[in-house]
Amino acid sequence: MAARFDGIDFYDVDSLLSEEERMVRDTIRDWVEDRVMPIIGDAYTERRFPTELIPEIGELGMLGANLPAEYSCAELNNVCYGLIMQELERGDSGVRSFVSVQGALVMYPIYAFGSEEHRRTWLPALASGEKIGCFGLTEPDYGSNPAGMITRARETSDGWVLNGTKMWITNGSMADVAVIWAQTAEPGNARGIRGFVVPTDTPGFSARDQKGKLSLLASDTSEIVLEDVHLPVDALMPETSGIKNPLMCLTQARYGISWGAVGAAMGCFHEAVDYAGQRIMFDGVIAGKQIQQVRIADMLTSITQGQLLCLRLGRLKDQGTMTPQQVSLAKRANVNMACDIAREARRLLGANGILAEYSAMRHMANLESVYTYEGTHDVHSLILGQTVTGISAF
Repeated sequence: MAARFDGIDFYDVDSLLSEEERMVRDTIRDWVEDRVMPIIGDAYTERRFPTELIPEIGELGMLGANLPAEYSCAELNNVCYGLIMQELERGDSGVRSFVSVQGALVMYPIYAFGSEEHRRTWLPALASGEKIGCFGLTEPDYGSNPAGMITRARETSDGWVLNGTKMWITNGSMADVAVIWAQTAEPGNARGIRGFVVPTDTPGFSARDQKGKLSLLASDTSEIVLEDVHLPVDALMPETSGIKNPLMCLTQARYGISWGAVGAAMGCFHEAVDYAGQRIMFDGVIAGKQIQQVRIADMLTSITQGQLLCLRLGRLKDQGTMTPQQVSLAKRANVNMACDIAREARRLLGANGILAEYSAMRHMANLESVYTYEGTHDVHSLILGQTVTGISAF
C-alpha cells in the first residue's frame, strides 16, 4: 500500500507561506487523500466525473475561492487559490478542471463583467455547488484563434438570438448555466465579441458528451449546440466589449493550471519514490539503482523549480502586477514539466505503470490535454517570443 502523501518541499517553500495558506493547502490535501484518491481510478476507467464530490467541494469553499465573500465565496488570496488547484490536480486533472472552470471561467466573468443581478442570482449558488456552470468559447474550427468565432448573437427588439456550436466544453452536459461568447458584429471583428449568461434549460440550447476521448476520462466534456436560443436583453454581460474579456478569463484559468500541473507532478513523484523503495529487482530495491536515482533527482529538481515559479507568480497576482505573459510562461513550463515527470514515473513503474490502480499513466494521459487546452504549448511559446522580440509570429 502506498504511503500517505505528506508533500514535497525540498526548498522549504512552507516557510514562505502564511499560516492561512498552509492551513488551506493541508485541508484540501487531506480531503484529496480521503475522498478523491480512493475513487478516482474507478471513476477514470468508468469514464465519469465523480459528481458525488460536488457538495463537499462547495462546502470546503473551493469554488470561486478567490472571489469576494459578499457573494458567498471564500475570498482567499491567490496563493491559497493556487494551492487548492495544486492539491486537486494531484488527485486528477478532471477534478481540478471542474473547479477551475466553475471558478475562473464561469464565476469570474459573471463577477467581473456581469450585472449585479447576474452576481446575486448566480454566484452564491455556483459557490455552493448547488448550480454548475460551463464556459462556451472554443468552437470546432476556432480553438487557438477564438477571435474568428462564428457563433452569432443577433440583437432583436426584445433581446438576443444565439446560433452556433461550441466544442470541448468542460462541465457542459451537467451545467445549469453557460457563459457563452458570441459575435455581435461582422465576422472577424474581435471587438464585436460579447458574453452572455445563458441558463441551459433555455429552448434551443443542447449539450452532448464528447465521445472517443482517451484523456480526461473523469471529466465531463461536451459539445454545445445553440439553435435559435432566444435570450432577454439582460442576458448580455454589460461589461463585455471584445475578445479581451474571454482572454482575461483564460488568464485566470491558466494561472490555476500552472499550480495544478505541479500537483500532478508531485503525485507522480511520490508514487514513483514509494514504488521504487518497495520493488525488488536483481536482489535489491530499484530505488538503489543508478538509473532510477537519476530519474528521481530530475523529478525532484523540476518540481522544486515549478513550486518556486508558482509561488512567485501568486505573489505577483496578489500584488496586482501579474501579466498574462508571465502566466503563459508558468503554464507552458509547468505543464511541460509535469508531462515529462508523468512519463518518467510511468516508466519507472514498469508494466505496473499502465494499471489504473497507479496514477502515473492516468496523469500522463490527462496532462496531454492540459498541454493543449487553455492555450496550447506552442501558442504560449509564440506569446513569449513576441514579448521578447516585439514581433508577432501569429
